[in-house]
Amino acid sequence: MPTQSTPQTPHTPPSPAASPPRTERQEERRRRILHASAKLARRGGFDAVQMREVAETSNVALGTLYRYFPSKIHLLVATMHDQLQHLHATLHKRPPAEEQASARVAETLMRAFRAMQREPHLADAMVRALTFADRSVSPEVDTVSRLTTAIVLDAMGLEGQPTPEQLSAVRVIEHTWHSALITWLSGRASIAQVKIDIETVCRLIDVTEA
Repeated sequence: MPTQSTPQTPHTPPSPAASPPRTERQEERRRRILHASAKLARRGGFDAVQMREVAETSNVALGTLYRYFPSKIHLLVATMHDQLQHLHATLHKRPPAEEQASARVAETLMRAFRAMQREPHLADAMVRALTFADRSVSPEVDTVSRLTTAIVLDAMGLEGQPTPEQLSAVRVIEHTWHSALITWLSGRASIAQVKIDIETVCRLIDVTEA
């Protein structure tokens, strides 16, 4: 999960503001492309996601693929958004049950982490894409950031709009989660250490509620 750039209220599915609505056929084609991207990344990580192979796997013309996603980075960032949407849907069906908001957020982020842990090649590909993303990918990165924020705010269970202090705490939490994911993927942090760091930073939520 990347850092947050634009506040998003909970329960509102984020979408690119400038994107025109897609037809059913276009949406189905896009789903095939994202499925192919995730499939290839699961097999071999970032390097395994080649645009020509994605086009062949998803049964779309290479030129069509580039109209949907101008580069591999655009594609993998969109893939991460798709994976987070699945997580968000799962969390709505089975929300964390902890009493404290900080504990619910920590459990939510650890669920996301465990999902990444089960598919490390895919996780590495998506995180590398976010790391390599330049300004041309900003709209796609922003949609991922807004969805990340929505997931955290949902876990907090706020009534009404978040305060500036709460949004600041969410940003710090997301920074820490992203950093923890990178250090784990690079072998510089254990799962136990990630859990400690996540639980520690989520206590900022208790401070904002005091």
